[in-house]
Amino acid sequence: MSTAPHISLIMPCYNEEESIPYSVPRLIRAFQREGYRLQLITVDNGSRDRTWDLIHQYAAEHPEITPVQVKTNIGFGNGILQGIPAAVAPWVGTVAADGQVDPEDLVRLFEAATATDGMIIAKVRRRFRMDGFLRKIISIGYNGFVWSLWPNLGSLDVNGQPRLMRREVLHSMQLRSTNWLLDPEMLVKAHYLGVRVLELNVFARMRGNGLSHVRASTCWEFFKHLLRMRFSNELAEWRKTAVPPVIATPRTGIAHQS
Repeated sequence: MSTAPHISLIMPCYNEEESIPYSVPRLIRAFQREGYRLQLITVDNGSRDRTWDLIHQYAAEHPEITPVQVKTNIGFGNGILQGIPAAVAPWVGTVAADGQVDPEDLVRLFEAATATDGMIIAKVRRRFRMDGFLRKIISIGYNGFVWSLWPNLGSLDVNGQPRLMRREVLHSMQLRSTNWLLDPEMLVKAHYLGVRVLELNVFARMRGNGLSHVRASTCWEFFKHLLRMRFSNELAEWRKTAVPPVIATPRTGIAHQS
């Protein structure tokens, strides 16, 4: 890209050949319309379908796209971790490839975040969800379980995506989770770093393309890894060495461009 981006978004893609043609162009257009320079880091997270071919095809057409390939899928979180080194913007975020949250809402979230002092993790709360009754019950139980472990996280939708933060905040977190635990790890570490949560209510539509990778076994994974993070020494050791982020330029002064 000839000019530095305002925001770098990491999009992990695992067998998303049906979703990419829908979600990627819409996301790029949404930021273009508002005059913001976007770097979209599309990570093929060990896919077995045509995801990597499609990522290369779109990267050739859109200079906003930075392609990254992970040869073997070892978890959702690893796709994001492998994309972080490629991020060059002062604001770094994550976004799902399924297109369930409108890209215009992500632009609104970005604008709200850049109006702050930068000591925030900005994310969506999927206030209006089209997931079905059972999925909603599971979500309520999951969020309640997380709140019982960390009562002051400041989020009503722990795994809500998209989310974004200043790169200084991201680096202070020293994220490690290669699995589904990465989303709650961000919020837990933000809490201990004194980083507040800015949460925007959005409508989350049903996945129209591709298949969800959340399974019944995922609930057990969450339960097991959350307990480990709460009661093992890993989090305690991180807290001993964690350095609160220092925001270089609190407000970016981003202006709309023609």
